[in-house]
Amino acid sequence: MNQATPGAVTESAELVLPLLPPRDLATAASACRALRAAAAAVTTRRAADAARGLEPLPIPFHNRVDSKPYAYFLYTPFSLARLSPSASSSGAQPWGGAWARPPVPTWPRPSLDGFTSAVCGCACEAGECGGPRCACADAEADAAGSGPEGGMGSLGECGDGCACGPSCGNRRTQRGVAVRLRVVRHLQKGWGLHAAEALDRGQFVCEYAGEFLTTEEARRRQRIYDELASAVGNVARFINHSCDGGNLHPALVRSSGSLLPRLCFFAGRDIAEGEELTFSYGDARVRPKGLPCFCGSSGCCGVLPSEET
Repeated sequence: MNQATPGAVTESAELVLPLLPPRDLATAASACRALRAAAAAVTTRRAADAARGLEPLPIPFHNRVDSKPYAYFLYTPFSLARLSPSASSSGAQPWGGAWARPPVPTWPRPSLDGFTSAVCGCACEAGECGGPRCACADAEADAAGSGPEGGMGSLGECGDGCACGPSCGNRRTQRGVAVRLRVVRHLQKGWGLHAAEALDRGQFVCEYAGEFLTTEEARRRQRIYDELASAVGNVARFINHSCDGGNLHPALVRSSGSLLPRLCFFAGRDIAEGEELTFSYGDARVRPKGLPCFCGSSGCCGVLPSEET
């Protein structure tokens, strides 16, 4: 029987290895020298971009703490009503291939399986979208400042029912992550999201993307899923808690024609390059015996907030 040549093995590996989760990738790497080299290349490319080429800019992992080169999860730039059964069960989403970075799918945004309303969008003239006469604008919106008692802000944007296109200035949260970020490994906190450039107060950072799940479905998945498909989301999953409120301000963004708002994060103040991006998960004082908090803020409560907050 003819044995496969190293070139054939490498060519096949470039097609298969990017589909494998870390555990299976490590198993394949132990088979032979050619697969070990191909697996190492996949790992390097994965560590170079947590977003898998699905955002306008790559978001690299940086780890000087332990041997973990990256965090594995299924990436989605936008929230989904549900993930396809095959993808959610197998975790099959290519990541780390040698092919060129694909174009970013920024427009149109995917539909949430009919979660749309009959509300029509605006018919503003060029440059008027988001202004005081725009039907999509929220006159009391405050994305970057503080809501009531430091709470969540709100923002109105143009949507599917509007006549404007993707270049509209009132769609600033709909073009993906357009600021430079990096995911950094911490000794006690694990992975955290950091600014890789200086950010101005009010600048859009990212939205919190993932699957919309019922409580029952979420609990079911926790019981039966392992590391292959237990996490679906975007880089916002790496944003850690800070007891002092953090430097990010969350806001609910409502787009014309969509029933469901999106949770987006804006710079709550000017943020320096290299600074970790954080926000408050909730009130930790109602959970005195919770998991330990390592936020390091001067007002740290010592424990993380409960899910109920």
